[in-house]
Amino acid sequence: MVNTVPYLILSLDFELFWGVRDKRALRNYSVNLGGVYDVIPKLLQLFKQYHVHATWASVGFLFNESIESLKKNLPHSSLNYKTTKLNPYIAIDELKPNINEQKFYLASSLIKMINDFEGQEIASHTYSHYYCLEDGQTIRDFNNDLVLAKKVAQNLGINLKSIVFPRNQINSQYLQVCVNHGFTSYRGTELSKLYKARSEEELSIIHRLLKFIDSYINLSGHHTYSIDEVEKNGMINLRASSFFRPYHKRLSFFERFKLNRIKNSMSYAAKNNHIYHLWWHPHNFGINQGKNLNNLKNILEHFSFLRDKYGMESKNMNEVVKILWQRK
Repeated sequence: MVNTVPYLILSLDFELFWGVRDKRALRNYSVNLGGVYDVIPKLLQLFKQYHVHATWASVGFLFNESIESLKKNLPHSSLNYKTTKLNPYIAIDELKPNINEQKFYLASSLIKMINDFEGQEIASHTYSHYYCLEDGQTIRDFNNDLVLAKKVAQNLGINLKSIVFPRNQINSQYLQVCVNHGFTSYRGTELSKLYKARSEEELSIIHRLLKFIDSYINLSGHHTYSIDEVEKNGMINLRASSFFRPYHKRLSFFERFKLNRIKNSMSYAAKNNHIYHLWWHPHNFGINQGKNLNNLKNILEHFSFLRDKYGMESKNMNEVVKILWQRK
């Protein structure tokens, strides 16, 4: 079947401190995280202005409305990562019901706000920001994690259908577990050895450097694909095309290269009736908000041009799944 419509997918990994706690101290990253509360309403307004749909893959911990609630909604057994600092349940024991710090760990108000906006999908980023390729974790632990992710979402009237694996650690053996819990799609990695799913130990400095350069100069291709190429083996794989890197003052000269890299791939997708899937984290925009939002606006302006010229449509992940079901 010939696909006649190109699609833009945007997905955001919404995690707050749970996504960086093993890499950064809260005192050094609190400005970025606090800025999320300002930037998410601005993102939603931009999406509304440009008629853009998006998927917000949210860590399950964030759905809890209090530290007390979080401590009650824990699995019966803790995780056993070989690298102990990866285990968030250890950190939960130390959390105190401090209203000034709760915002770095909980975000039910933001999740409700996102869910109320047309075209915005709340998806799962697992319950605990679960690392599926790290030593020590098991498929049983992963199953228990998804049970809680579904539970806290249902408490807010949300039925999770899409999932994004933290750090893009996709374990193919775990996809059936996702299907068992009603998930229908996930964000896979780009089709390149450079972007192969790896544990933190396997991700070398060379890999990180090459991926960084690839964000500015096309080293690995456009990573767009036809809807007819989408893998449908139980779970639908809506592969990523690119990570939207945030503005950095020291790299400001290269901003135009980064934006052109994204826009050129979007154009390629539009001309070839392909999917282009861009992703980032809200906390990436927590600082330098003006610069980051202007960059996003630049991309959305380009999407508007591609929509008018080539009929490109904006869809969240679950909407693309529904389109695929209709095509069967």
